[in-house]
Amino acid sequence: MNLSLDFPDPKREDQLGLSRRADLDAAITRLQAWMEEPNSPVRAVRHQPAQPGRFEDIPEEVAPEVRRVLAERGIRQLYSHQAASYRALKTGAHIAVVTPTASGKTLCYNLPVLDRLSRDPEARAVYLFPTKALAEDQLHEFHSTVEAMGADFRAFTYDGDTPQDARKQIRERANVVLTNPDMLHAGILPHHTKWAKLFENLRYIVIDELHTYRGVFGSHLANVIRRLKRICAFYGSAPQFICCSATIANPAELASALTGEAFTLIADNGAPGGEKYFVFYNPPVVNRQLGIRRSYLNETRRLAAEFVQRGQQTLVFANNRLAMEVLVKYLKDSCARPPAQADSVRGYRGGYLPRERRAIERGLREGDIRCVVATNALELGVDIGSLDVVVMAGYPGSIASTWQRAGRAGRRLGTALALLVASSAPLDQYVVEHPEFFFETPPEHAQVNPDNLEILISHLKCAAFELPVKDGERFGPHETEEMCRYLAELGVVHHSAGAWHWVADSYPADAISLRSVTSDNFVVIDITGEERVIGEVAFPAALTELHEKAIYLHEARQYQVERMDYDGRKAYVRQVECDYYTDAIDYTQVKVLEEFAMKPVAAAEARHGEVRVNRQIVGFKKIKFYTNENVGAGTLSLPEQEMHTTSFWLHFPAAFWQPFGHLSPAERLNGLTGLGHAFRTVASLLLMCDPRDLGVSITEEIAPPVACFEPNLHLYDNHPGGIGQSAPLWEMTDRLVAGARDLIRRCGCEHGCPACTGPAGETGAGAKEAALQILAALEAAQAQAQGG
Repeated sequence: MNLSLDFPDPKREDQLGLSRRADLDAAITRLQAWMEEPNSPVRAVRHQPAQPGRFEDIPEEVAPEVRRVLAERGIRQLYSHQAASYRALKTGAHIAVVTPTASGKTLCYNLPVLDRLSRDPEARAVYLFPTKALAEDQLHEFHSTVEAMGADFRAFTYDGDTPQDARKQIRERANVVLTNPDMLHAGILPHHTKWAKLFENLRYIVIDELHTYRGVFGSHLANVIRRLKRICAFYGSAPQFICCSATIANPAELASALTGEAFTLIADNGAPGGEKYFVFYNPPVVNRQLGIRRSYLNETRRLAAEFVQRGQQTLVFANNRLAMEVLVKYLKDSCARPPAQADSVRGYRGGYLPRERRAIERGLREGDIRCVVATNALELGVDIGSLDVVVMAGYPGSIASTWQRAGRAGRRLGTALALLVASSAPLDQYVVEHPEFFFETPPEHAQVNPDNLEILISHLKCAAFELPVKDGERFGPHETEEMCRYLAELGVVHHSAGAWHWVADSYPADAISLRSVTSDNFVVIDITGEERVIGEVAFPAALTELHEKAIYLHEARQYQVERMDYDGRKAYVRQVECDYYTDAIDYTQVKVLEEFAMKPVAAAEARHGEVRVNRQIVGFKKIKFYTNENVGAGTLSLPEQEMHTTSFWLHFPAAFWQPFGHLSPAERLNGLTGLGHAFRTVASLLLMCDPRDLGVSITEEIAPPVACFEPNLHLYDNHPGGIGQSAPLWEMTDRLVAGARDLIRRCGCEHGCPACTGPAGETGAGAKEAALQILAALEAAQAQAQGG
């Protein structure tokens, strides 16, 4: 049987067996057979059989009106984890519910809240969601239940889109407030006197999508919760926490780190699950010497278009905005012929306007939209109905995120397919060629560092603004006296009558973003005809996407940026027809501010400490659609961005290079650049973090009195203040070096490639050989020292 790489013509069903009846079985059989072919791009096919549900009777103590509404909706029994959640809450416990996508987690918190409101109409609850879209989705679900009950419970979303004239009514009347951490931080806690009724009667705090609160975002949220609990205590309430999460390794530990409470873990999933197949696909090599593979975006487009043409409702995930918009264009072009239609393909990302996103979600649920290309904005639990296929363009960066995305297919118990198309990035190549790593390794630990001093001091300022900090009072586990004295030196607090009082004119919460360096978004204004806003872009991304002459992609349409108003946070764009997109070029410089620790590694030194990272966008490339040819470039001069963070680095003194006289300075630098690529891949595996959480940079130090080449190879936390990754890397230096050697040595390329030392255009000639020699020198001396 001759199975070609490309899917055959749809009419040749004897070869492929894919019918237009939206039947996935034949497609899966084809993929399984394809895997057995020599040099097959299909690297793994894993089967998850359907799981029957486990049910329990609805507890007798649930209010009769709640039981009636559930019965009217066909819910006469609870899944076992829903019943366990209700029982645990009845004992006064805080709970963390961790079950797969579409397993009914919403009822785990709506049931106890509705039950409590039925008995106590004055009770209050706060629901925290990471995005406004998810809050709107859950509001609709809650309202439909309340209307069916005929009850007078009131639930409202409270976020930046809430009209000013509605806010007073919400503060006074809402039983349930659905909001996000940003609004809680800046719009509710600082104005707690207006929310007195809420805080006096607050019984439940729901934190949904718990797994998203990691790194800097989670570290900020933990301090917001400290402030929230402080205000609750002031008003005499002690609410229970209900946390819900997708699968991560440490849900109860994360919930405890965020809230400071002990949690009961509910992780035994009782929901039924449909049959699912998970496929790893590695685009074939087209140049073995350079290790160049077919474009993963082109392969994603080809595979996704095949499923769409054959009637499968498909969701495609991309890892960044640019890849997502390029794929929207590719798939609209591919689906412009019957039976599919170009307008049945849509994009979805955070920068789209709310009305546009709601229309896309509705189109998916109703089946009018057959394919959506999304960023991680659709990774969370927004209800988009039943999907047949999920295609992931590139590894998302973590096992937990990959399972979360895969779980978006088969939400209604039918057979589903999840397909991961690997890019040439080293981590993608490691995962796709070592499927056992993905399928047998537990999901990552979600890490937070709420005691990061920069974050802690910022939120103590907010706490002092909200309520005076009493002598002897603790903020979380921390004594506050020394920190308050520091704030007094800054002139923002004053000690009087046994407490520290806020005296500055500033409003501290407004200056603190929970998610990024700044909260200022850029608004994108189309001036092709009548001026209209078509989207918004977060500040850090705007510098690379909205510079002058950039091509801004939106729903497969191309707009050229004519003017960027940096101070006004606006970009003016005009629609154009062109066959290329743009990609920004940045320059990063790292300066060591303070060294925390140092240890020898052969003739080199491993260090970690505090650094300053300066990043500037210096130019851009024009890249042709489909062929990825570089068809032009331009220079830019945008304002430099500065960030203080922590870093692990290897320092290579002049003595280290003495045996390397056969390598030119350029070859040594190429080797270090290739080593940086490999280190980031291995470090992300050791830390179980997203590679994008780590930045890589090489700084050149000149050692006096004789000018010598003494470079530092940095792996720094790519977040302001750091999230605690440099110290573990310093501890694991030996494992990092050994892992990088194995990664590079086992790669099948000849002179370095994107899967090991990075693209040849970035690393230069001889990168692989030089990197291996540097690693050999590090390991040989280490082994000799240990042997001695």
